[in-house]
Amino acid sequence: MAKKKSNWGKKQRAVIVTGVRTPFVKAFGKFLKLDSIDLADLAVRALLERTDLPHEEIDSIVWGGVILPALAPNIAREVALDLRLPASVEGMTCTRACASGLQAVTLAAAAIERGEADVVIAGGSDSTSNAPLNLPQKAVHALAPLAFGKAATPADYLGVLSQMMPITEILPKMPKIAERTTGEVMGESAESMARRNEITREAQDHFAERSHHRAAEAIASGRFDDEVTPVEASGGWVYADNIVRGDTTFEKLSKLRPVFSKDGTVTAGNASALTDGAAAVLLMSEDKARSLGYKPLAALRSWAYVGVDPADQLLIGPALAVPKALDRAGMELKDMSFVDMHEAFAAQVLSVTKALASKGFAEVRLGRSKAVGEIDEDNFNVHGGSLAIGHPFGATGARMITTMANELASSGKETALLGICAAGGLGAAAVLEAVH
Repeated sequence: MAKKKSNWGKKQRAVIVTGVRTPFVKAFGKFLKLDSIDLADLAVRALLERTDLPHEEIDSIVWGGVILPALAPNIAREVALDLRLPASVEGMTCTRACASGLQAVTLAAAAIERGEADVVIAGGSDSTSNAPLNLPQKAVHALAPLAFGKAATPADYLGVLSQMMPITEILPKMPKIAERTTGEVMGESAESMARRNEITREAQDHFAERSHHRAAEAIASGRFDDEVTPVEASGGWVYADNIVRGDTTFEKLSKLRPVFSKDGTVTAGNASALTDGAAAVLLMSEDKARSLGYKPLAALRSWAYVGVDPADQLLIGPALAVPKALDRAGMELKDMSFVDMHEAFAAQVLSVTKALASKGFAEVRLGRSKAVGEIDEDNFNVHGGSLAIGHPFGATGARMITTMANELASSGKETALLGICAAGGLGAAAVLEAVH
């Protein structure tokens, strides 16, 4: 095989060639027997088959994940090995909570722009169904002598047992999506944001209804056919996302009880569900894409990541990341053809959009004299979002990139803005532009 020509240090434009994802399905359901690596394998294999990409052209895989397999946390490299790609295809796995999929894509784009690579597969996956149940540290410390062969006598074993009492303190704990620094679960943070920003239950339920209806319309119209690959699971084939409820109504949603506080407004209907799934994106330098005969869908014009105080408004990050990404792109919110916002909770999305439209927020948090702007409802989350489609933590960013890149290519429009909130008080945003 001929040695690849090095482009190290050469400024290149990174383009998105295509993207493929598995259906997103409710956790502990049809994908129960598929872990994060299995799901990643399925998405990347489908990407390779659909593009007929010569495997020797691939430089690397960059993958995002949150619930990483304990025995093989570098999912990217495991995918390369599972699919028998050339040994030279290196792999790196990154984690930035719910923005991990976007992080993988922007890392790939940055590598291409610097001339480090020409062809990179990026994406993310998560299987909440296969999240490990961790033993409390007391049990780990007590059992360590057994695990490492240090207990040899009956007295040693009795010593281990004596440390395990009372038994209630060593039983596995149910995993929670809680902040390590505050102890607050994400739904509680959404409740706090709803109260602080005066986001009503009615507004949240109407937004959730809108998300389900738009996602259902996209599925029915075949809009997702080019990006979703069927998956053969233990219970049969899965062809489409199975959380979407096209028949839901505001009236049905309004009857659901609050989950996180008795007098709260966040319910199972206006919050994203625990989800299993994977999404993969093929990025190339523009010159390489055209030389291989691919027509790029879009390019990343800019991106930004920010941090906020988790004890303040945990999920407000996109309201700060969006203006930063727009500034880096030399554009304004009004210039965006589409805006796609990750829907962790309806309360979170509505808090972010309210902040973007607020002059006071701009003055206090952004040091600006005017608001970032209001989002055109017709161009906002045009095919629904995570409330309806689901949210495998590591895959959502790659799903959003794929959907918006396809939307730019099919609509003839020019720009799309993405916004994602993430645990730890993180926010992410990216600007896509059409490639002609």
